[in-house]
Amino acid sequence: MTEGIKTFIYPVRDLAKAETLYNELMGVEPYMDDAYCIGFNVEGQDVGLDPHGHSQGMTGPVGYWHVDDIKKRLKALLDVGAEAHQEVKDVGGGKLIASVKDTDGNVIGLFQSA
Repeated sequence: MTEGIKTFIYPVRDLAKAETLYNELMGVEPYMDDAYCIGFNVEGQDVGLDPHGHSQGMTGPVGYWHVDDIKKRLKALLDVGAEAHQEVKDVGGGKLIASVKDTDGNVIGLFQSA
């Protein structure tokens, strides 16, 4: 897999209103629509709406780097000075996410596909 930012997650308070707005913006129907997240894909770019993001400390969108080995990459980032933000978490379908903060407090997301 080629690594790179392929997913952005936006924290939203009203999932139904956000879905309507982003559906209009992107011009596509979501490929995933459940209580955890609504996901859109536009030409290979994934955009997710997370109704729990604000309560988990998200203050804005987070870009997620797609990686082959999330635990290895997480450890490597922590070893060079990143601060743990969210431990590895299974978000369904074998997909894993985690995040760290860089030395300026910016959140960097990691994503591993099944």
